[in-house]
Order: sequence, then structure tokens, then C-alpha cells
Amino acid sequence: MTIRVLIVDDSSFFRRRLTEILSADAELEVIDTANNGREAVDKALALKPDVITMDIEMPVLDGISAVREIMQAQRIPILMFSSLTHEGAKATLDALDAGAVDFLPKKFEDIARDKQEAAEVLRERVKAVARRRPLGRTTFSNSALARSSSLTGRTLSEPQRAVTEPAKPLTARSMLERPKLTERAALVAGRHHATSSGKEYKLVAIGTSTGGPVALQRILTALPASFPLPIILIQHMPAAFTGAFAQRLNTLAKIEIKEAEDNDLLRPGVAYLAPGGKQMLIEGNDHQARLRIKEDDSPRITFKPSVDITFATAARVYHDKVLAIVLTGMGADGREGARLLKQQGSTIWAQDEASCVVYGMPQAIAAAGLMDAEITLTDVATRMLTELKHG
Repeated sequence: MTIRVLIVDDSSFFRRRLTEILSADAELEVIDTANNGREAVDKALALKPDVITMDIEMPVLDGISAVREIMQAQRIPILMFSSLTHEGAKATLDALDAGAVDFLPKKFEDIARDKQEAAEVLRERVKAVARRRPLGRTTFSNSALARSSSLTGRTLSEPQRAVTEPAKPLTARSMLERPKLTERAALVAGRHHATSSGKEYKLVAIGTSTGGPVALQRILTALPASFPLPIILIQHMPAAFTGAFAQRLNTLAKIEIKEAEDNDLLRPGVAYLAPGGKQMLIEGNDHQARLRIKEDDSPRITFKPSVDITFATAARVYHDKVLAIVLTGMGADGREGARLLKQQGSTIWAQDEASCVVYGMPQAIAAAGLMDAEITLTDVATRMLTELKHG
């Protein structure tokens, strides 16, 4: 089925460029364009597109206000285009707060190594967000920047080249590749009556991508200030955004949330967000661990930060004492790191398909047989507290 797209931007050049890129894919059809937010609202309601691409700064009615009006009338997935600046980050987070599903940099060279790859990333992103109807406005946001790819290497001692792996709809074959129905039923059975496994934990590690900001907010704001463990957060997001994202989360949550810095000691009740454009590693031992933030200019690793890389260092330091959670996101980042954690005896949870914006990263965990439990987003915080025997 063809995905019908409405393009909204006050630049005629950008509208033409975007139309050319999207129209090159037979699955995508640009049904119309709009040059301001007011026109966007009118055409959205009249044409009912499957997805809308939206600029933020426009005359007559800005993109944030347009998103808000559209979302009040009907649930159309909206992909924002943003500048990668601190001001752009705040505006984009406001747009996500209004109900947009995802965002991409307006400069395509910021999302890929060449024009062809950037065009493919854009097309895959539009198709991915179109597959999920938004849940409506949240108290924060519904997405973050992610590029669809997965690590092909089986270990992380030597980083492997990332390859594109767009999120795909479920098929009979993909269902067969996931755990059997009886296994999955056992994994989710007793979701509302879960008890602690009795394991000892010293770290919570959460990895996510597209849809991550709203997922992280819902989890972190439900935790008490007395949360007993440090939490590390690996969210695919550009460097200009992670500081603003951490600050906004910190104003909403009871625990402390900060953008991670080099040599940060891991402290209970603090969540550390990996800085965009860099890798976050853990060093030390399970009694005293610290974070190392490393520059990464290697073309062999697509994600910066990478869930796989951070999970791998958590496995080396904490062994079997990690509760790792893989949330919504495109691709398979986190699978190989989760494999290393699983080999050490740590616990792996994955978000269920129904509550994911994009069921890619959790599906990769499920298909590899690595998850110990599949949990819907609204239950994650409660299950964490139960498992840790806290609260």
C-alpha cells in the first residue's frame, strides 16, 4: 500500500528537494505540499495523509502550533525537520511535546556520509513513522533521532561496520523467527502480578532509539528519589540535543538526571545520559565504577552513542549484576551488547511491540532469544521496582 505524504515547509527549494527524494520510492507518494503551518492544518484535515513532514519555523503559523492543532483533530504521524543547534533542540523537543512522532536534521549531510545514503535514511524514516499511529500528546515527547542500522559483528572487541536494517512490518516469517507463542506467553504471564527473581543488581542500563524520549520519560518520572542503583541511558540523539534532553528530564523526574561527563562516578539514584556524537564506556569494578566519554570518528560504527558498545563495557565491569532494558527503536543496536550481558548472567528485558513507536531493537532482542521478559512501556518502572525489591 502506498504511503501518502504531505510536505510542509516555507522553502520552495526544500519542498521540491524533499518531493524528489520521496517520490523516488514506489512506496511513497507526495500528495501535496504546504508553505506555512495554517495551510498545513487545512490540508492535513482535508487530505488525511498517512504522514506529514513539518518544518518548525514558518510564517502565518509555526510548525509547533500546527502540530498541536493537527493532533487535536486527528492522529497523523508527523516527522519534524530541525536545525542541530541548542535553540533547534529546544524547539524540536517542544514539537515532540505537541505530538510529533520523530525528527531529522534539516541538513541531510548531518544524517549520512553521502547524499544517496541520506536519501535512503529519509525514506526509511518516513515509512517507519507512517506504520505507527501516534498515541496523542504526551507530557513530553514521542521520539528522537536514530538511523536504521545494526552491528554485524558478534563481539565488540573490534568494532564492526554498521549496515542498514530498516524496521519491517511483521510477516509470517518474522513471527517464526521470534520466540514461540508459548515462550512469549510465559514471558509476559503475570505481568501485573510479577515478583522479584531475587537476583542481585548493581546497575540498570537502558538503550533506545526512535520513540525513546517519551519511553524514557515515562519510566524515569515514575521512579522514586530513593532509587537504589545508578542508571545509564543510551539514546540515539545528536550532540546538540542530549544536553537539552537531560535538562528537561531532570526537571520532571524525582531522581537526578544528567548528561554524562568523562570520569563521572556512578552513584545510586542518578541517571546518566550518553552524550550525542560520542561513546559512553564503563570502567572500574562493580564496587566503584566510572564513566569514560570517548570521541568516536570511526566510520565503522554508525551509532554515536552505541547501545552495543556501552552494554559490552557494562558486561565486563558488572558481569551478572545488570538489569538491561531495550526499548523502542529502529534497527538492532543493543542486540550484540545484550548477548554479552546474557553470557555473563545479566537480565535482559525488551519493550513489547504494542507500546513501541518502532518495534526494531526490541524485536532484534526477541528474535535472538535474549530476553528474559517482554514488558509494556507503562509497566516498566513498576517491574523495575519489584525486581529490585524497592518501593
